[in-house]
Amino acid sequence: MTGPLAPQKGGRVFTCDYESPLGRMLLAADDAGLAGAWFYGQRYFAFGLEDAEKSAETDASADSPVLFAARRWLDAYFAGGRPSVTDVPLALRGTAFQRRVWGVLLAIPYGETRTYGELAAVLCSSPRAVGAAVGKNPVSVIVPCHRVLGAGGSLTGYAGGLERKQALLALEDTWT
Repeated sequence: MTGPLAPQKGGRVFTCDYESPLGRMLLAADDAGLAGAWFYGQRYFAFGLEDAEKSAETDASADSPVLFAARRWLDAYFAGGRPSVTDVPLALRGTAFQRRVWGVLLAIPYGETRTYGELAAVLCSSPRAVGAAVGKNPVSVIVPCHRVLGAGGSLTGYAGGLERKQALLALEDTWT
């Protein structure tokens, strides 16, 4: 499976909605960790979730400890806190290159930004390849793809929409 959710055979997929100040989100986890956090209506919304639901037991009751941790993390973040990404077990699934890119995103500190070119230099890749991987990030906000800007610091490319990206950066005092 190429989507973010690939539970073990007989595994479970947990989902719940989360009401953020920027709109409703869908959170999805399996027994390994948080695999998805999407704004409703964003590009690549719930990519792979339908296939995962067909091959696993689905529980929309939100009783998963992983989903509880994700909601607590998002509550703290949107309240202006700086929760640690280590507070939420992540189960990021994608190509090896995508996982490398998402790992670099996790290293961008709160309140700081990087350009696609800077990430490309770190990853010894092209900015376009990096941009494609950033765009497929399945865990919005927690894996901070909103902290990546275009050349010269321009506001470009966010699957959840540029207005949300700008709002997230403003919350972190990196955009005025």
